[in-house]
Amino acid sequence: MKWQSVLPQHCILLISCLLMALEAVPIDIDKTKVKEAHAEGEKVENPHSFLEDTGLYYDEYLRQVIDVLETDKHFREKLQTADIEEIKSGKLSRELDLVSHHVRTRLDELKRQEVARLRMLIKAKMDSVQDTGLDHQTLLKQFEHLNHQNPDTFEPKDLDMLIKAATSDLENYDKTRHEEFKKYEMMKEHERREYLKTLDEEKRQREESKFEEMKKKHGDHPKVHHPGSKDQLKEVWEEADGLDPNEFDPKTFFKLHDVNNDGFLDEQELEALFTKELEKVYDPKNEEDDMVEMEEERLRMREHVMNEVDVNKDRLVTMEEFLRATEKKEFLEPDSWETLDQQQLFTEEELKEFESHISQQEDELRKKAEDLQKQKEELQRQHDQLQAQKQEFQQVVKQMEQKKLQQGNPPAGPAGELKFQPPGEHKVGDAPSHPAGGEQPLPPGHVQEPAVRTDHVQVHP
Repeated sequence: MKWQSVLPQHCILLISCLLMALEAVPIDIDKTKVKEAHAEGEKVENPHSFLEDTGLYYDEYLRQVIDVLETDKHFREKLQTADIEEIKSGKLSRELDLVSHHVRTRLDELKRQEVARLRMLIKAKMDSVQDTGLDHQTLLKQFEHLNHQNPDTFEPKDLDMLIKAATSDLENYDKTRHEEFKKYEMMKEHERREYLKTLDEEKRQREESKFEEMKKKHGDHPKVHHPGSKDQLKEVWEEADGLDPNEFDPKTFFKLHDVNNDGFLDEQELEALFTKELEKVYDPKNEEDDMVEMEEERLRMREHVMNEVDVNKDRLVTMEEFLRATEKKEFLEPDSWETLDQQQLFTEEELKEFESHISQQEDELRKKAEDLQKQKEELQRQHDQLQAQKQEFQQVVKQMEQKKLQQGNPPAGPAGELKFQPPGEHKVGDAPSHPAGGEQPLPPGHVQEPAVRTDHVQVHP
């Protein structure tokens, strides 16, 4: 059973053991013995809980697919008998047609969720970059870990694409990390030099002296054993495992550090062997020790051992490969190991090229900032112009109203109506709110008597 060890970070065969999930087996109290694997049918915890992120942008989707596939007994049995080439070639993917309906339904759901996630990422990208001329379908083709032409169902082609994409991406993962680390180191040096330019001569000399002192202090550490050598492994045997160095046994050592008891030393298990060596050089409490460099050192140690021991280049070390390596002369009499502080990580020419690239990027950003500032100023100018036109219009209206008042005409409203009426005048259609004479309205049913004209009535004594 080999798949559990394969989901560590950087492992090229991450998918090659998709479904053979086992839990990590703890080391027995007696460190010279290893516990037997769990009995069949015993409950097994999720093996992914102790594994690092693979670093792939589709890592979560990959793990979810594995979790679902491992629940199908038929597929699991097929994987146990499959070799690496069958898995990588896509032959195993055709077995997907024989898994249970429940498993296929769940895989369909996972794929739809992943497609929806990618579409959201694409929309965000398109919103941030205007006038690209690209649509969702075109951008989806960039994602090679699933069949985007069928966004609804998980088919054998999807499993095949997932395996091939992860294999290819993980093959280049270490190389990419080395390049990023190199850029990191050059940026550190670039920023240091730029900072020195801002100082006067006295302060600059003081900073240079401090820098050299820290370099010397960092380099003053105990000897680092060659990774994978007998001396290095015996140190782990003695200090980490607590065993007598005179009783060192490679076979027992392998079993002790095959933590999940799957018969392989995977990359995580190998990297764990170098902790004691790294502690000689790096301490997070020390200002002069860079923890980013420590992780790069660990990565290089693991790569070196894999190159020396992993004969079939599947990035897994078997018991046979390990024992064969202990018989080599290099195991007993290795060359000295150079730590990062003893190596030239980049040349002066590479640094100049890097700084030139940074300068070019800064110029582009500066130009964009200037363009944005010009746009802002233009918008402000247009705003000020509109405000001035508004004030001018309001002033003209005010002057016209004042002129009408001077001519005896009341000022007009926006629609030409009079804003007020002279005494005694009413607008057309206006009617008194109560009967003439100022009398109040009569109650319902009451008939008003005709008014008596007093100008024609003669009064007799």
